[in-house]
Amino acid sequence: MKILNTGLCAALMLSAAPVLANDSVIKATDDAKQWAIQTGDYANTRYSELDQITRENVGKLQVAWTFSTGVLRGHEGSPLVVDGIMYVHTPFPNNVYALDLNNDGKILWRYEPQQNPDVIGVMCCDTVNRGVAYADGMIFLHQADTTVVALDAKSGEVKWSVQNGDPSKGETNTATVLPVKDKILVGISGGEFGVRGHVTAYNMQTGEQVWRAYSTGPDAEMLVDPENTMVLGKPVGADSSLQSWEGDQWQIGGGTTWGWYSYDPDLNLIYYGTGNPSTWNPSQRPGDNKWSMTIMARDADTGVAKWMYQKTPHDEWDYDGVNENILVDQEIDGQMRKLLVNFDRNGFAYTLDRETGELLVAKKYDPAVNWATEVVMDKESDQYGRPQVVAQYSTAQNGEDTNTAGVCPAALGTKDQQPAAFSPKTGLFYVPTNHVCMDYEPYRVSYAAGQPYVGATLSMYPAPDSHGGMGNFIAWDATKGEIKWSLPEQFSVWSGALATAGDVVFYGTLEGYLKAVDAETGKELYKFKTPSGIIGNVMTYEHEGKQYVGVLSGVGGWAGIGLAAGLTNPNEGLGAVGGYAALSDYTELGGQLTVFAVPE
Repeated sequence: MKILNTGLCAALMLSAAPVLANDSVIKATDDAKQWAIQTGDYANTRYSELDQITRENVGKLQVAWTFSTGVLRGHEGSPLVVDGIMYVHTPFPNNVYALDLNNDGKILWRYEPQQNPDVIGVMCCDTVNRGVAYADGMIFLHQADTTVVALDAKSGEVKWSVQNGDPSKGETNTATVLPVKDKILVGISGGEFGVRGHVTAYNMQTGEQVWRAYSTGPDAEMLVDPENTMVLGKPVGADSSLQSWEGDQWQIGGGTTWGWYSYDPDLNLIYYGTGNPSTWNPSQRPGDNKWSMTIMARDADTGVAKWMYQKTPHDEWDYDGVNENILVDQEIDGQMRKLLVNFDRNGFAYTLDRETGELLVAKKYDPAVNWATEVVMDKESDQYGRPQVVAQYSTAQNGEDTNTAGVCPAALGTKDQQPAAFSPKTGLFYVPTNHVCMDYEPYRVSYAAGQPYVGATLSMYPAPDSHGGMGNFIAWDATKGEIKWSLPEQFSVWSGALATAGDVVFYGTLEGYLKAVDAETGKELYKFKTPSGIIGNVMTYEHEGKQYVGVLSGVGGWAGIGLAAGLTNPNEGLGAVGGYAALSDYTELGGQLTVFAVPE
């Protein structure tokens, strides 16, 4: 291998050192009685082998117990359950509670970080946090102010902490972290403040930084090998990111990494997505703006990229690319393949070979999507892998200070961060979606550290000529790129789904309903109204021989920002306040965990 720079050389040298695999996460996630990682498993399937709750008895579900978090605003993510202890987190100020399931949920310990409340002012789209992580007897939290903390899982004692970013520059955090082997993988938020995105690996035992890979910039800082990092089967080439930006704008280029991370232990690859380029005004940043809007596959030990695929070059609509990558093995064209499935904000669902990055399927998963006609699949075409933009809906072609109307989906995407689920029993993916369109008017904006760097005014509304609602919950065949069934919802489905071996799929609604549907048909089997809108992710566990289902309710997030922050101007909340104004007729702020079970 030809090494072109010292930064990449240093990263590659890490692979020569022996790395002791950390088996605690794999052991815990292999035990279906526990819920030891936010995504259910390293593959991000959000599937549980528990089968006590079935399509036959789920209609008998009752509330088993509840827990008030003591905090309002948006409650994303879910609790963890490990070794008889439930770990519950909150939005800012990011409190963590350890509850003893063997003693009626007694609070064993609480962690209450003291953060500067000024960080709230630089958090886009509510003060959410997507939860804690577990590994090696420790609980890991990435706070809003970018402090990463390792807590003793039994006592709550702080083992170490490290600062991952600088809120004065707009760097914040809303995401969980991913423990892999002897490292903790950590992203960064702040694309609306001109933050330059990166992923960082910290030593799990000490908090020492091991490697950092930026989303934009020189190859050495991106941990990209020009000859061996592949894009759609070809080497990425030297300075691929620098050549796609004008001047030094890559330094404030966005590509933040606030979504979900997955890991394939056999390939030793981690997968994640990068967010929108900064600013939202495409006229200010000509070029493809690489590598924003990109699926990254990186070596877990070194961080060096094996392959990349940019889904939305020169993003003109704020279609962040951070959504989860679900790893499954399925048959395509008569051949078993190691697949990666991604439901992007841009409205296309992608199926790729997760070992090589080969693009296998790219289809719209909402018929309303209109900004592009298709993604070119002809490998001989110079447009291979690129979406074909419709001029009418191109904010770049229409220009600054021009309102581009009727773009579908809206900026919050056909699906935002709310994670989908996969059932190996049905072979289907269960996807919470937004059925929302927008008007988008870009304008010129100047960069100042720590100040909003958006440059667009938006308004949002339900997709026209449809069922009148703002969401659907769908079942998707990723091998064919087809919707199998679709359930209309009045508001966007902003809750993470859960699939189970009992042939039941669960999800929550912005009005506050926990719903259970048949995994095969989508038939509604149960619903219960919780105290507040649900933007949390449904989870399940078993304790003393009984299966439970839990979900956090507490309306907020981008869709619920009007309620969460008390905003009334329709254009506030980056356009969401007006679009979701009716939500206040159905729910109110809250912060509660509700746990369900089928009675004896």
